Amino acid sequence: MQMTMRWYGSKHDTVTLRQIRQTCYATGVISTLYGKMPGELWTPQEINALKAEIEAEGLTLSGIESVNVSDAIKTGGAARDKDIDAYIKTLENLGKADVRLVCYNFMPVFDWTRTELARVRADGSTVLAYSQAAVDKIDPANMFESISGDMNGTVMPGWEPERMAKIKDLFEMYKDTDAEALFANLKYFLDAIMPVCDKYDINMAIHPDDPAWSVFGLPRIITNMENIRRMMKMTDNPHNGVTFCAGSYGTNPDNDLPAMIRALKGRIHFAHVRNLKFNDGRNDFQESAHLSCDGSFDMYEIVKALYDIGFDGPIRPDHGRMIWGEKAMPGYGLYDRALGAAYIRGLWEAVEKQHARKQ
Repeated sequence: MQMTMRWYGSKHDTVTLRQIRQTCYATGVISTLYGKMPGELWTPQEINALKAEIEAEGLTLSGIESVNVSDAIKTGGAARDKDIDAYIKTLENLGKADVRLVCYNFMPVFDWTRTELARVRADGSTVLAYSQAAVDKIDPANMFESISGDMNGTVMPGWEPERMAKIKDLFEMYKDTDAEALFANLKYFLDAIMPVCDKYDINMAIHPDDPAWSVFGLPRIITNMENIRRMMKMTDNPHNGVTFCAGSYGTNPDNDLPAMIRALKGRIHFAHVRNLKFNDGRNDFQESAHLSCDGSFDMYEIVKALYDIGFDGPIRPDHGRMIWGEKAMPGYGLYDRALGAAYIRGLWEAVEKQHARKQ
């Protein structure tokens, strides 16, 4: 595996490439062209400039997260084919630049949902949190306003102000899109892009819905093993795989994370390894440190499962706490993610050495 960290670009991220390199644990970054809107073409010049900037700091561009999928594609709207054509050309340009991994999602309206971005823990650190009881009291049109004050002056992916300003229009756009329609539209998209993925050996790694259930009545389909199998079977191509995000799948306690990893051997192209802690009730949780003892997941078993299936793709820590007075994009500061990278690398080394001793 290759340890990476997500980086939003020099114009948007409070964390620098040099700081990421100095962690010692991360040798690559997962990045994006953050200013690009869904459906917009990524040019070779833009992609190569991003890659050159990263490589100039001694790191590699290990993948893209995300080339965002437009709402027209997700809903099967009138602009779907035009947007898919731009997506295919973007993938071709990425392939020519030797970028072989694209993480994306197929979530309606909200790319992810939290009710708090800065819940204060007993030690004074802050974390992302979700409460279904809080969601049930919120008008979705006011969701952005409810959390925007905790963004520390950053623009968070999936919550761009210009997108959130059209929230009522977005809900109207999805009013006739149920889970079956969303699956059909995902198949249409995947079938269209697989030829270019085959040509350039690009792995498409769908990110699970976060959290793993319907929010505000919107359909969510990448939530469990049954639906992942359906997604892979309907477009049966090894380039059609998953981002295994432990935190997103783990929001549903019924998902056995190590068992899911083992069942997805060969189709996990990217891994997000993080922990979270359940509070009162199933649909109430907060992020935690990566340590097993600080949350609800056995991180050793998650890492061991990835090792056991021969996972050799990019892996990254995810959704760190805000600690030591840092002000950054919630979940994406430097300090706690660096600690998470060190912890994951330590677990990997331990599993690797235990395996070697058994040989």
